[in-house]
Amino acid sequence: METIYNLAGSGLFLLAIASVFLCASLFAFWLLLVSHDFLATYKNTFTESASANMEDMFMFFDAGRLFYFNMLAIFLLPALTWLLTGDPITSVVVLVMIAVLPGIFYKSMRKKRLKRFEEQLPDGLMMLSGSMRAGASLNLALEGLVKEQPAPLSQEFELFMREQKIGVDFEISLDHMEKRIPLQDFAMLVSALRINREIGGNLAEILESLADTLRRKQQMEGKIESLTAQGKLQGIVMTGLPILLGVLLYFLERDAMEKLWTTPIGWGVLVVIVIMESMGYIMIRKITSIDV
Repeated sequence: METIYNLAGSGLFLLAIASVFLCASLFAFWLLLVSHDFLATYKNTFTESASANMEDMFMFFDAGRLFYFNMLAIFLLPALTWLLTGDPITSVVVLVMIAVLPGIFYKSMRKKRLKRFEEQLPDGLMMLSGSMRAGASLNLALEGLVKEQPAPLSQEFELFMREQKIGVDFEISLDHMEKRIPLQDFAMLVSALRINREIGGNLAEILESLADTLRRKQQMEGKIESLTAQGKLQGIVMTGLPILLGVLLYFLERDAMEKLWTTPIGWGVLVVIVIMESMGYIMIRKITSIDV
């Protein structure tokens, strides 16, 4: 009788193990399917966004290869950080940085490119005006601008000219260019071209006047940036100084500083610090940001 009970108990134990193994296998299979669908969707979104963003800046990379580099960095660098430091929080920070930094880097590159285009625009308009006063048509003047001016001004107008050569309507080409360059100064040029195309007029004189206006505007913006540079630097120093002091105190008095993220009162203090630091920095940036 005892043998029968032992066999029954062994059978139930094996059945329980088999059930757990089956459930784990089904869960792993379901997780694999979900992760495969998620990765496929993420890959399509990533490659489309990367291709569009790079093409806007005339940087041509294989988006598929860039996706694999991104995935390799996401999985490899946090794992290496965990192995080297043994700290999971540092690994999570590295993972967040990998996820956030590409977007910040792209926005910074795009901002610099638009700034460079804005700086080149008055000289380009003066060149167009001079060519048209010498008897050239708008298309010939644009071709000369493409050959003589540096990037990114020449790149954008070269793409505009290529669209014209393959038969794209002038208004549609202007719309495409205006979407690629969301600048107020360039919007003024687009408006001038459209008005001249509809009602006519001396386009060379209009472009020369617009170039002079934009140059004066840039000079005024440069003076404002020089006068507000000290205030912006003070905002950065005032925001970074408490963080630096916190890091130094952590190395000097680790036991006391660890209470900030190990106790409820410490968490509340951290929330207050983050809110006040953010509000102070935003207020200083608002005060020192003057739109011309």
